[in-house]
Amino acid sequence: QKVLCVAQCHQAWAQMSAKKKRNKRRNKFRAWSTKIGLALFTLLTAISLAGAWFVHHPKRWLEEKSNSWPGFVTEILYYFGNPAGDILDAAGLTGHDAVYEYDLPAPERSVFFAGAPKRIGPPAPEDIQIIDRGDFVIGWSSSLRHAVWCAYHVTPGENHQISGRARFQQDKSVRNAAKPGDYAKTGFDRGHMAPNHAISTRYGVEAQKKTFLMSNIVPQTPSLNRGAWREFEHRIADLWTKKWGEIWVIVGCYSDLDDRQVLPGSTDIDVPERFYQIIVAQNGMDVRALAIDMPQSTPYGAYPARNITTIDAIEKSSGLDFLPELPGFIQSPLEAELPTRLWPCRFIDIFRMLRIHFKY
Repeated sequence: QKVLCVAQCHQAWAQMSAKKKRNKRRNKFRAWSTKIGLALFTLLTAISLAGAWFVHHPKRWLEEKSNSWPGFVTEILYYFGNPAGDILDAAGLTGHDAVYEYDLPAPERSVFFAGAPKRIGPPAPEDIQIIDRGDFVIGWSSSLRHAVWCAYHVTPGENHQISGRARFQQDKSVRNAAKPGDYAKTGFDRGHMAPNHAISTRYGVEAQKKTFLMSNIVPQTPSLNRGAWREFEHRIADLWTKKWGEIWVIVGCYSDLDDRQVLPGSTDIDVPERFYQIIVAQNGMDVRALAIDMPQSTPYGAYPARNITTIDAIEKSSGLDFLPELPGFIQSPLEAELPTRLWPCRFIDIFRMLRIHFKY
């Protein structure tokens, strides 16, 4: 019995020793895993912050560095910097906006913040016809067979729930209007100027149907129409109105006069080279403006923030004068200011912002 007891004690001791060794190895592994995890987290955070710093520079500076720095370095900075910059900007921690004081109240019941765009020269066509749809206004060109610009006004509240899309219809009220079938098998989307989502959720089904008239449609590449362009539209309607209130929007398109293209096939519908959106909001005495300018070649997954520009630059490229009724003391600096970020949103909407981007 004594021998059996001793053997059992030795066996129990051996098992305890083995268990201690296993626990020791496990704890050591966990400690190293924690250290490695913290090191990787610190490294990724540092790279993301460096990337956010990188992408916040002006476009010309970015182009210079992309050409002079090693390619893999700039690719890493863009890859991590774009989403990190978007998050930091949305939280209001980085970047700055174009904001100036204005002592007059915001317009009421108006599609325009400070007047309709005015032609100042080419490449804007001479035959722009202003068509008032009630909830939005378009500047139609019969020679181009599409709208040159469109203006609409977005309120914070979504007053209507729309379950489906309307059908595209030819607009027989304008001269030389395109037909829905003209876009078939051309490789281009029927891109909305006044967006379906913002108009339908604010003004209802009848207003939605007007956005599907072909006078509101312009040829857009699928990557632009379903990507960064659509993301910017949804940020306006779903995010920024909740933080900044009413927003006045002007969207438009233009091309180089020496490089006009038409929709493939037998049509003569002009295909614009670039598209822009200009948005304005007013909170008390602060008028805030933002402009983006995107080429047709914008790829899927592109970040709208990389296309920020000044209103002055779009005026020069499009041949149009925007916000013409603003006094010069605010119009000049507001249109010349180059913001370094998209507008911030509410903190609780940051996740929704990321979902909007990666959804498309």
